[in-house]
Amino acid sequence: MKIKKILVSQPQPTSEKSPYFDLSEKYGFKIDFRQFIKVEPVIARDFRTQKISILDYTAIIFNARHGIDHFFRLCDEMRITIPETMKYFCVTESVAVYLQHYIHYRKRKVFYGNTGKMADLVTVINKHTAEKYLLITSDVQNEETIAALDKMKAKYDKAIMYRTVSNDFGPDEEFNYDMLMFFSPMGIASLMKNFPEFNQGEIKIGCFGATTLQAAKNVGLNVDFQAPTPEAPSMTKALELYLKEYVKINKK
Repeated sequence: MKIKKILVSQPQPTSEKSPYFDLSEKYGFKIDFRQFIKVEPVIARDFRTQKISILDYTAIIFNARHGIDHFFRLCDEMRITIPETMKYFCVTESVAVYLQHYIHYRKRKVFYGNTGKMADLVTVINKHTAEKYLLITSDVQNEETIAALDKMKAKYDKAIMYRTVSNDFGPDEEFNYDMLMFFSPMGIASLMKNFPEFNQGEIKIGCFGATTLQAAKNVGLNVDFQAPTPEAPSMTKALELYLKEYVKINKK
């Protein structure tokens, strides 16, 4: 079987320089980007039932750009003015830089981890244990993130400001792929919700993250490659390594 069509369950890259497009050209496959999950807002009325007063906190933890968007959306809806003294702790530099859509980035206290792992950010947080932290999150929470935060010295609370739900396929949408790539357990759950009779057959599957890998195994899927690993820190690198080996084997 030749891999002719790959589905990446993420938004299409905004830059044409994405490694996905380079791999598509090099190995001659068509690539589609289609999210299996989507984010819906928690409205102010529902948020108030969590009995969280945002201004009681001195530091906000963001583990995704979605969290930033929905945090400032809710603050606007509830007419909350965030003080300039508020500190922001972000899982990556790219998430931190995204804050500039809402604040004067260089005038605020913004911190971030270097590896993209919450455990690395916790090391930074542990240098600021006097702060009172609020984690902005979805109703579907990453177990690795929560486990890392639970081990830190500082105390924190969770604020659910958006929901992660299945992005259903329409009845006329084609689903004829040789490879599927997933980035969260919710993506796996969405696959099974949309296609309850899904039969993997010869379809190759790639997974990002340990929890996504476990979710795939739990529903009986065979995972052909994964990231991050020492050899493949990113999903594009994992895909490249897999395709190299795949081509080598199929030439024999």
